[in-house]
Amino acid sequence: MIAIPGNVRVWLATGHTDMRRGFPSLARLVQESLKRDPHVGDLSVFRCRRGDLFKILCPDGPGACLFTTPRDRGRSLLSSLPAR
Repeated sequence: MIAIPGNVRVWLATGHTDMRRGFPSLARLVQESLKRDPHVGDLSVFRCRRGDLFKILCPDGPGACLFTTPRDRGRSLLSSLPAR
């Protein structure tokens, strides 16, 4: 389990994201769509079209981490959000 400090903001990207994207492409998406700096310390969460896979962009000091979280059972609440 990864502990998230209480002062970290979590940004959810509405709609779906191409899960073939890597860190540079997702960081550019954060800059252009969310108008946020991807290296500030906030978490950015992206989901695939089906809603069964998430990618989380997490700055980590001088670098960054990109986590992928598959869902094995059922669908999440985020899968019912309308695409924009």
